[in-house]
Amino acid sequence: MTEKPYVVMGAGLVGSLLSIYLAKRGYNVEVYERRDDMRKTAISVGKSINLALSDRGWKGLQGVGIADEIKKIAIAMNGRMVHDIEGKTNFFPYGKEGQAIYSVSRGGLNCLLMDLAEKHGSKIHFNQRCKSISIKDATAVVEDTAHKETTVAAQRIFSTDGAFSAGRLQLQLSTDRFEYSQHYLDYGYKELVIPPLKDGGFAMEKHCLHIWARGTFMMIALPNIDGSFTCTLFFPFEGKESFAALKDSDMVSAFFKRVFPDAVPLMPTLLDDFANNPVSSLVTVKCYPWSHSDKLLLLGDAAHAIVPFFGQGMNCGFEDCTVFDQLLDTYLGKGNEEEAWTKIFDEAQKLRKPNSDAIADLAVANFIEMRDLVTHPDFILQKKIEAHFSKLHPDIWLPLYSMVTFTDLPYSHALKQGKKQDAIMKKVLATQGITEKWDSPEVEQMMLKLVKES
Repeated sequence: MTEKPYVVMGAGLVGSLLSIYLAKRGYNVEVYERRDDMRKTAISVGKSINLALSDRGWKGLQGVGIADEIKKIAIAMNGRMVHDIEGKTNFFPYGKEGQAIYSVSRGGLNCLLMDLAEKHGSKIHFNQRCKSISIKDATAVVEDTAHKETTVAAQRIFSTDGAFSAGRLQLQLSTDRFEYSQHYLDYGYKELVIPPLKDGGFAMEKHCLHIWARGTFMMIALPNIDGSFTCTLFFPFEGKESFAALKDSDMVSAFFKRVFPDAVPLMPTLLDDFANNPVSSLVTVKCYPWSHSDKLLLLGDAAHAIVPFFGQGMNCGFEDCTVFDQLLDTYLGKGNEEEAWTKIFDEAQKLRKPNSDAIADLAVANFIEMRDLVTHPDFILQKKIEAHFSKLHPDIWLPLYSMVTFTDLPYSHALKQGKKQDAIMKKVLATQGITEKWDSPEVEQMMLKLVKES
């Protein structure tokens, strides 16, 4: 009798990476994906915010030895290039010299991860929608495009099927006191494009995340390896300046020329892209529990969908895989296997839940920072002071962005520490003459005293 497989529901980024972790341990892994095989069909444009790989994500990839493969399709971004209303630019580094986040195409990364999953022995079934899961005995019913149903008997099921997860719905229906919330922003997003130059070069600085912050909305652009930039407009659904207000191509053209004057000449397909690409919503999902005994575990967006403004959705999901793999090392091979897996599933949710909640809150807060504050003189000064103080005292001050992006410190720790630092910086910025003496020994001593008191 063939051993029941370890079933992963969803061949997205987290599901594909998780299947590699499991397959490398020798498990029989089968993945069920509701979509077509994107490697054989044209990857749909218009809904994929480019991704920013940072340290947590790289750690997840390194854990299965595939980071070097992924780096071939990634571009380092050393900081933000902020474009003002007149078209002038200012560069703000993300961290210390040599630190960067990496732009990568969602579709390109997903295709490569699926290739690597199959290379390591995972079997992926496409066009198989999960209709239901029996969490008592780890069986699932999947349906193909011809509405033919198949019952899949699994050893264990991992639900990595995104923000509208079938696995999470089953827990919600079957588990007493299941907690669930979803929150939509009043903003949507639309994907646009800046194509390569005729010679294949980049139309703007390659190694930056470009941002046009306009107070109540913004546009960003991330580089692609083909010389293009994927642009994303984050814009209210309703209101005076909103998707609803831009009713025709003349209004779209006038709006972009007024608010993004330096970008428009670089966007020859703007009107077609705006007309044809969909407006997508932005949702935060929180829930608990994520598991049931040793039969079902939610990971990635199925457990904790977040908005993209800290660039941590994928990185958080990949960190789920890293933590899960560490738990396998801790508990497996030390007694009853079923009890070990129950401990692993329970420990995974207890470790990750506070941190996924923290990054969800940080991501919403960072939207306000990116949209409203990056051009404000006080914000710019605060970042200069923090960078200077951190360079002098790296053991006691690490800026919030660096904690989240360039370390694997728990997100919950970063949130708590960030609040303390923000309170300190409010006092520092209120100091008389701070603009002139921001890097003086006097301000350094003041901050040392405030840190000690906090």
